[in-house]
Amino acid sequence: MPEDNMDTPCMVTCTAPMNIAVIKYCKYTLNVTLKTTTTVAISRSFKEDRLWLNGKEEDISHPRLQSCLREIRRLARKRRSERNPRSTESVGLSHKVHICSVNNFPTAAGLASSAAGYACLVYTLAQAFGVEGELSGIARQGSGSACRSMYGGFVQWIMGSKEDGKDSVAQQVEPESHWPELRVLVLVASAERKPIGSTSGMQTSVQTSLLLKHRAEAIVPHRMVDMIEAVRRKDFPAFAELTMKESNQLHATCLDTHPPIFYLNSVSQHIIHLVHRYNKYYGETRVAYSFDAGPNAVIFALQQFVPEFVQLVQHFFPPDRNGEDFIKGLPVKSAALTVELKQSIGLEPLPKGVNYIISTKAGPGPLVVEDPSQHLLSAEGLPKKMV
Repeated sequence: MPEDNMDTPCMVTCTAPMNIAVIKYCKYTLNVTLKTTTTVAISRSFKEDRLWLNGKEEDISHPRLQSCLREIRRLARKRRSERNPRSTESVGLSHKVHICSVNNFPTAAGLASSAAGYACLVYTLAQAFGVEGELSGIARQGSGSACRSMYGGFVQWIMGSKEDGKDSVAQQVEPESHWPELRVLVLVASAERKPIGSTSGMQTSVQTSLLLKHRAEAIVPHRMVDMIEAVRRKDFPAFAELTMKESNQLHATCLDTHPPIFYLNSVSQHIIHLVHRYNKYYGETRVAYSFDAGPNAVIFALQQFVPEFVQLVQHFFPPDRNGEDFIKGLPVKSAALTVELKQSIGLEPLPKGVNYIISTKAGPGPLVVEDPSQHLLSAEGLPKKMV
């Protein structure tokens, strides 16, 4: 925390990972290949709270963001008073904050950018204000999914029963080290902002979809139990089937919404056909797909099957520039495709249908960046020029 006689900002930088849904209330936290980085600076010289996102100044008065900021400040004051009950000072707690955040993956394109963003925001604010303890409930005020980015590996969201929602928090099912063979491929079919936000879309579904209500009451609770068991057993076929069925039903709910919501596109459908035909060719479930609120596919596979499936994606979604920078993230070995396999898949290629692939795996929750040179804000509290 900055002292009253200091104009130099107190600065903290942290990263938080993106998480991917495998079932409505159970998610899989990815490694730092896909992350949000946030710097928070606190100084008495700042005239107002300010926010920059991906190089552009944004309105910091957004209710969800203000809710997170207000709760962190409240906890900081509580901690200060508990340490020194006689003190009436709020040294540093009345100072304004500057927040700068960047994603290294497409924002608002159905890749859970808000989850990583709010998880990183809350964790970084907590570090800057000296707040300790359970933070997932605060992150949830920004984005429901954000609470699950507060932990690594497989994480479930405990809905809770209290009216104030304070017992609605995240809980780690298994750490990122539990299933090292499991890999994730994010097939980016569109990096554009989706036309309907996931929050507003869900609100409409809650109001109009009978399927959503049936899912919440009769389907999701049983699938949660089965998913946790599959993860703990490292049973990929069971895990894969549950993941795909859950994804399909999520988008069936979108269609059951009035008016209907369309997050998937023709490329998404092509990818779904590719996955099922690939699994059918081998007579076993080798890969699985999941789609969140957007057209981009998340593919789950055991490490040994990744090279061949990546080669299939390149074949049926031929990239431009001869595949230059088509695969980002963790390296993927090359593989040869048989004529029989390609003929069995039998799909018409869609050139440039997939812009690129991000190869990744499970990772930890938020982390502090110790290197001061990685701060996104300058000593004056303004964003550094992006290189």
